[in-house]
Amino acid sequence: MGRARETTRGRGLPGPSRSVESLDQKERPVLVPYTIELDENGVWYAYARLRPGVGAHGEGDTPDAALADLREALAPLVEEAGAPLELM
Repeated sequence: MGRARETTRGRGLPGPSRSVESLDQKERPVLVPYTIELDENGVWYAYARLRPGVGAHGEGDTPDAALADLREALAPLVEEAGAPLELM
């Protein structure tokens, strides 16, 4: 028996800004595509992937809370792994 879920796809989750030397030392927003789902227990989950093998998730009682948790999880990943240029 499968789990019923409500799923939506976001166009781009604004991630933290980061400096890129090759782009004139300017701060640029990182827009990360994400998926958000409501599970059968009423908990919202948000998922995003920066590149294969590098991603994060967040959860919350509302879609906004799940996205806020996801943003918080993505910030150190962008700082550590960097954002692919196609997301900038």
